[in-house]
Amino acid sequence: MSLAAIASKIREGTPLSQADGLALFQHPNLVEVGTLANQVREQLHGDRTYWNRNLHINPTNVCVSACKLCSFSRRSAHDAGAFVLGIDEAVGKLRARLAAGDRVTEVHIVGGLHDGLPFAYFTGLLLALKAVAPGIAIKAFSAVEIFFFHRLYGMSIEEVLRRLQSAGLDSLPGGGAEILSPRVRQAICPNKCAADEWLEVHRTAHRLGMKSNCTMLFGTVETLAERAEHLRRLRDLQAETGGFLAFIPLPFHPENNALGDKPAPTAAESLRTLAVARLLLDNVPHIKAYWVSLGLATAQTGLWFGADDFDGTVSEEKIYHQAGAQTPQALAPGEIARIIRAAGRVPVERDTFYGLASPVAGEAAV
Repeated sequence: MSLAAIASKIREGTPLSQADGLALFQHPNLVEVGTLANQVREQLHGDRTYWNRNLHINPTNVCVSACKLCSFSRRSAHDAGAFVLGIDEAVGKLRARLAAGDRVTEVHIVGGLHDGLPFAYFTGLLLALKAVAPGIAIKAFSAVEIFFFHRLYGMSIEEVLRRLQSAGLDSLPGGGAEILSPRVRQAICPNKCAADEWLEVHRTAHRLGMKSNCTMLFGTVETLAERAEHLRRLRDLQAETGGFLAFIPLPFHPENNALGDKPAPTAAESLRTLAVARLLLDNVPHIKAYWVSLGLATAQTGLWFGADDFDGTVSEEKIYHQAGAQTPQALAPGEIARIIRAAGRVPVERDTFYGLASPVAGEAAV
């Protein structure tokens, strides 16, 4: 289908098909695709670009999955570089930020699939974080981790989520989706939960009233058609549940993993992926240009290619940096605001659920 025909469908409010998504990935003119995505972005959000004050905690990198795409994990607690944070140590990262005067509003937690930890470790971590900062939002444990807990501890997915909710879990991150294709998952992460299982975790979380994010790791062995299928499957679940807050495209980083012979996606590929996502995921409110994985310049440019969210202060991100990311470990609120303004957008501080945490003009808030 031509870009003009796709644009006509968008103007009419007709959801794009998977074939339309593939056509957008294949369209020769990136700027034309980006311009169309920017029109949709501005209809939804105007010049606003959202960010938040978040802290990343990775409790452990010990993981039984052994994914070929991963540079973060260690197979055993005895391997060089393996770690497991004690609960006090993990909570100490939040205490340190608060003691420094930072107004952290969200803790983001993802880790490895460690088969030697009791479930009480994870509920205890949530309870301890909430004890330090009762009003903080905790976004924790990817669908891959939730499904692993289900298998390891012999509980249903719903029971795992309910018990974590009771301990303080507020929402789920979007990690572990990779590409929702059996062929691709067999090639790059055969020991992770299957595509349908990843979707089922989010479906269950949404049914329990939790919101979540969704992602796509692109640039490994998938085809453009599989990228379009992935986005369509996310949109289908969103049509069913309405539980996704944001979509985050994640370019593959090749250093220190078994797929290191593959080049990283180019900035043009990342910008196109942001744009196609904004056009195909018409029912997902926000598209995030995650500066840690995209790089600051590409993430900043992405604010004109469909993205309306820049992520946040982050602090101590390990997963992408161990795969070769050259971005800073953290950004100060003022620097985030400066980068967004330099792109010609208006920085808007948000909470986890996109409630406004500062005035739109935002000068005094950063």
